[in-house]
Parts: sequence; structure tokens; C-alpha cells
Amino acid sequence: MKQIEKFIYTIRGQRVMLDSDLAELYGVTNKRLSEQVRRNLSRFPSDFMFECDLSELDDLRSQFAAANPLSGWNAKRRTMPMLFTESGVAMLSTVLNSERAIQVNISIIRTFIKLRSFLSLETSASHKVDELEKKTNKLFKIVFERMDSYEEAVTPKLPPHRKKIGLKRDQ
Repeated sequence: MKQIEKFIYTIRGQRVMLDSDLAELYGVTNKRLSEQVRRNLSRFPSDFMFECDLSELDDLRSQFAAANPLSGWNAKRRTMPMLFTESGVAMLSTVLNSERAIQVNISIIRTFIKLRSFLSLETSASHKVDELEKKTNKLFKIVFERMDSYEEAVTPKLPPHRKKIGLKRDQ
């Protein structure tokens, strides 16, 4: 699963996988994967698969551990990469019908689910921290108000006008 996680990127706010990475995982050529997808294009609506544009390609490159220059990285391809969402990866199992494709698909879907649960836990933890901070702020406000009232009660009150103590001299 760790191997699969490194192939998941974020583009357009979605977690996606590159066609070339999927082809490598499935043990087929990128040409074969693209061919099968194009033959079954009706199975891949835009929320399952999309081709990235040049700006997204640059964003994608920046997510690689060691990004190559755009011209060198793209020189190996004639077309823009296809990016598959979790649903698109699931649909690939219907067009690539080998035993390896099925097993790889199961692993990929499990990885997507694990990532989604981590995101959910992170969001939940963040919400809990916010709630704790609010409760703590209220508690501190109450504590300081009580400390102020105790300080006022304990501090001796001096009369506003004091008599002078000492001998009075006549002039």
C-alpha cells in the first residue's frame, strides 16, 4: 500500500492517479491502458477521468519528489496524461480484465479508502481542538473574573480622606 500511496496526487482538489503509474501497477503498457479507456470512453465521465492541461501538469510535477523540467518530462508522451479519480480507478477494472488488474485495483481502492479515513480523522481532530480551545477560553475567563472578585474582597479599603497624624503646629 505504501507503494500505491506515492502514486496518488491532488489535482483540482481531487485525489488522482496518473495513467502511466496505473499502467505500471497493472503490468500493461501505457498505450494499452489508454487504448482500452478510449474504446470505453462512456464508462469514464469527467468525475472519473480527465486529461490535465499544461498548468495542471506543472502542478502535478511539483508533487513529484524530484521534479524534472517540464520539457524533459513531457518529451516521452504524445498526449497529455489521463488522471483517474478513485471512481475511475474502480472503473478500470471493468476494461482491464486480468487477474493482476483486479488485485491491483483492490489494493488501490483500499488505499483511497485509507486516505479518506485519515482525512476524516484529521478534520475531526481539528474540530475537537477548536472546541477544546473555546471551552478553555471560557474557563479561563471565569477563573480570572473570580480571581478579580476575590482580590477586591481581600484588598483592604482605605477611606478616601485620611486625617493627618502628628503634631499640629501653630504658626
